[in-house]
Formats: sequence, C-alpha cells, structure tokens
Amino acid sequence: MRHNAGFGLVGGLMLATALMQPGTGWAQAAAVQTPTAPTSETQMPTAESPAAQKPAAPLGPDSSLPGAGQGAVLDRVVAVVNGDLILESDIDEEQRFEEIQPYRAVDSNHSRELTVRRLIDRTLILQQAEVEPETAVSDGELDAQLATLRKDIPACKQYHCETEAGWAKYVNDHGFTVEEFRARWRQRMELLKFIEVRFRNGIRISDDDIKAYYEKTMLPEYAKRHVTPPKLETISPRIEEVLLQQQVGNLLRDWLTSLRAQGRVRIMRPGEVAP
Repeated sequence: MRHNAGFGLVGGLMLATALMQPGTGWAQAAAVQTPTAPTSETQMPTAESPAAQKPAAPLGPDSSLPGAGQGAVLDRVVAVVNGDLILESDIDEEQRFEEIQPYRAVDSNHSRELTVRRLIDRTLILQQAEVEPETAVSDGELDAQLATLRKDIPACKQYHCETEAGWAKYVNDHGFTVEEFRARWRQRMELLKFIEVRFRNGIRISDDDIKAYYEKTMLPEYAKRHVTPPKLETISPRIEEVLLQQQVGNLLRDWLTSLRAQGRVRIMRPGEVAP
C-alpha cells in the first residue's frame, strides 16, 4: 500500500474540473493529463457559494436588488436546492470567476446549463459540509496558494500581479475585490479538504495498480506520439494522483447523485415563481 498525500493546488483543481463538467470521463481526463504538464482548470465547488448563503424566501421570477433604480429588474431565481436559492447573478459571477482560472482546458465548456449544474452540485456539497466537522483553511495556507495562483495566471504578467496594486487591479477588472476573491478561494480550498476527508483518506493505490496503468495506458499513449516514456519510478507519483482522482471522482459523483435523489432540487423555468 502507498501513502496518499493531500490534494495539491493543481491536483485539486484537476479533480474539480473533471467532476464539475458533466459528461467528462475520468479515464479520458486522466489519460490526457498524465503524460503532459497539467493544464486543466478547476471547476470545483468554488466561491462562497451564493446559493448556500441565500435565504429561502418566496421570490418571483425576477427581483430587484437593493440600491438599484426603482423597478429595475436585475435578478431572478434560477434554481432552488433544498430551500437555498441560485440566482441569475450567481451564474454570471461564477462564469466571471472561471475566467480567472489558469488551469482550465482550452476547450472548457462555459455554457449556462453546465454552470447551473455546477452551482447545484456545489450547493449540495456545502449543505453537507455544514452538518459535518468543518475543515478550516488557515490564512497561511490560503496565502500560499494565492501566491502560486498569481504566478500561474498568464494575464497576471501584464498586470504585475506580484505587486498588491497589480493583483487588486487584475481581480477588480474581473468584477471582484481582493477580499471577495480571497473568500471564494478559501471556500474552494475548504471544500476540497472536505472531499478529501470524506472520500480520499480511505483510498489506497497499490504498486500493482500504478504499474498496470503505466503499462496499459501510458506506454501506448507515448508510443502513439513516438516519444520515449519516462521510467515508471519517475512518473509513479503522478500516476498515483491520477488514479486517486479517478476513484474520488467516482465516489463523489455517486454521492451527489444520491443527494439529488434524496433532496429537493428544482430548476426554475422563465416566468415561474419560486416556491
């Protein structure tokens, strides 16, 4: 048996990406990611899931936000998840947040439908995380990941994100304050920790599992590319990570299916009044 380390920044984001994009096969994602440098974006339970923080108040299909001009329609209820609301503005905010991610795949699907599904799944996870032991993220852990993120975002070079002013300018141009972005990223990290505690800690990947993946998946892939493969002992940590992500993803996907079946999830049609 092998000891399994916790999710790293890119590893966690790869897990989030594959999970939260319906229709993406884990084996396919793993096969693509293993031989090359990680490039996937994270679509994980991010942000201070707006849905989980909104009261289940009866709302019409459209509502005006405080401070807006009288009668100006700015929002509407898109879905109700066990009494928590997902609003149209949440979809817009989520899609803006996705654009900041440096690890997303080039052909990532940013459709509205997939964003709604992702927000529903995240809300279900957040609701469960609230009733189970909290997995806190320290300021030091958060600062370390954000420092790496600021180096990895390609557009950050022109903004000089290594400076506080440059970083603030970058996130502001994407519609967030620095504190809002910190809060969203902290929750992303907390949800990954929650998933790790609930699912990953009980999974063990054997040396035979790693060897089988290397011989049956990686070697044929390198052969097709006419590239000399790395030695097994060199690449085995990355193979272990891929296999772990596959198993966690399968468990998490089954769990979310169960939560959907047991709970009350309703996607609203235009003009429909929220219950």
